[in-house]
Amino acid sequence: MSATPAPAFNEVIHSPVRLRICGLLRHVAELEFAVIRDTLGISDVNLSKNVKVLGEADLVTMRKESSPSRADSRRLTWVGLTPEGRKALEGHLLALAQIAQGVAVDG
Repeated sequence: MSATPAPAFNEVIHSPVRLRICGLLRHVAELEFAVIRDTLGISDVNLSKNVKVLGEADLVTMRKESSPSRADSRRLTWVGLTPEGRKALEGHLLALAQIAQGVAVDG
C-alpha cells in the first residue's frame, strides 16, 4: 500500500464478526472458507452471511476452486480482501485507534 489511508469509521466492517474476518484477511492474499470458520469458531451460515455483506460492499472477493483432495464435486471457497477492502480496513483500524485515544472521528 503506497499511502496511509485516512482514519474512517466503516459501519460494514465494524460488526464484530466482519471485523474479525477482515482482521484474518489483513496480512494474506486469501483464506479458505473453512479456515476462517474454524479460526473464528462460527457456523457456516454465520460466516456465509457476513462474507456476503462484505462482498456486497465490495470489500471482499470470493472464488471457488475444485479440491484435488476431494473425490466429490464440492469446491473450496476462497475469500480475500479487495484493494478497497484493505484500504477501508486500514482506515477503520486507524479510526478505532483515534477513538481509543479520545480523538473525535468523523463518520
